[in-house]
Amino acid sequence: MNTETHSNHIQTEILEIPNRFPDLPSMGGYVFFAGIVRNINEGRQVTHLEYEAYPEMADKMISDIIEDAKKQWDLQFADCIHRLGVLNIGEVAVIVSTGAVHRDEAYLANRYIIDRVKHEVAIWKKEYYTDGSSEWSKGCQDETHKH
Repeated sequence: MNTETHSNHIQTEILEIPNRFPDLPSMGGYVFFAGIVRNINEGRQVTHLEYEAYPEMADKMISDIIEDAKKQWDLQFADCIHRLGVLNIGEVAVIVSTGAVHRDEAYLANRYIIDRVKHEVAIWKKEYYTDGSSEWSKGCQDETHKH
């Protein structure tokens, strides 16, 4: 089966929402997820945040997660792009897109990829608050993924 995946999963440029689906005629379901910088975290008002990583290592980790997803589901398309650097409220921090013959596989694989990226990939987030303070995020602590 024809599958498609991009290779550069870490970027410092603004992430743009794609305006076209992958050109895969047998793909019947496509799921797109965008993680967006919000202005509040744990009751504190956030002004902006910054992501840091060793890009080569983070890129490899995301590639491995996508390959694991392809082993579990019959995906025709899978991609994840995470941004590094300073991001303002409302900017896109991460995009995960998956495509399969049927929607269920696309949904399940998309959730699998973003959850593993949030929990496993060595990308550090520093939040800046309205009171002038800043703090490194403890990362995703909720194993239920109900947030």
